[in-house]
Amino acid sequence: MKIMIVGAGAIGGWLGAVLARGGADVSLLARGATLDAVRRQGLTLREGEATSTYQLAAAANPTELPTPDLILFSVKTHALAEAARSVTPVLAKGPAIMTAMNGLPWWFLDGGPLAGDPLRSIDPDDAIATAFAPCHPIGAVVHASTRVESPGVIRAVKIDRLIIGDATRQTSDLTRTFAAIVERGGAPCPITSDIRAEIWMKLAGNSNTNPLSALTRLSATPLLETPVLRELLLAMMAEFEAVGRRLGMTAQMPAAERLIITARLGNFRTSMLEDADAGRRLEIDGLLGCIVEIADRLGEPVPVSRTVYALGKGLDLSAALTAR
Repeated sequence: MKIMIVGAGAIGGWLGAVLARGGADVSLLARGATLDAVRRQGLTLREGEATSTYQLAAAANPTELPTPDLILFSVKTHALAEAARSVTPVLAKGPAIMTAMNGLPWWFLDGGPLAGDPLRSIDPDDAIATAFAPCHPIGAVVHASTRVESPGVIRAVKIDRLIIGDATRQTSDLTRTFAAIVERGGAPCPITSDIRAEIWMKLAGNSNTNPLSALTRLSATPLLETPVLRELLLAMMAEFEAVGRRLGMTAQMPAAERLIITARLGNFRTSMLEDADAGRRLEIDGLLGCIVEIADRLGEPVPVSRTVYALGKGLDLSAALTAR
């Protein structure tokens, strides 16, 4: 299988190495320091004391890479539209599209009570839906901790699994082949017929801990152990659960139980906290704005989430103005 990866950062780079080790013909669409590093020294994966390096085709122009059977996107939610435009020359041939990203994919509402409604917080001008119209969408939920040690060098910290499933709910042969490659590459890769439920379950934590950590500049332990902030997390989770019930998402973890599990992960820093500290754009629309948007469509009140979203948007705007 020929797989093109767009976004060779911590997750995309890890997946690139795993897929190459599993026997896929992997190429990377990259730029800048990452492109230079992979061309010069390959893609390196460090796992414990072991180090492996893979010589992969890499380019800034997708037409210079092998025509893919599947394109895997691992970018920030606000970068997906531009990433989709960057691969326009190869989309006409209808490759499968897999998103290994936080937040909701553009097709998430299909098949539910809001089917046919676009998610404007994800795809404000239909650029993503239009670009990917010829393609078969596949969802992915990453349960892994990885980091970039330097351009083209990825450290696998803790790997649990990669869950994948077709948006159509009918598992394709290509999805089965992809899962087998990942398993051969050394990572568990279960297939589900309801990838929406898995995406929703992961967002149940990301939609509240990420923005609150960015706003308070706190890592997980003080965020969870400060009573007033814990109450805020629980209030956001309760609103999330209410929206989920309206969408038909019945398999939801109770908020208190989710916080216990989150606490077991230790004093980690969320991705949005890292972005805020670095002055980068925040995934506030992709992780929380989409929930507020869906709640509005359903007529479900989410006052706490709406307030946190507004503050997150303000923080994002502040960073953008400072960067000018």
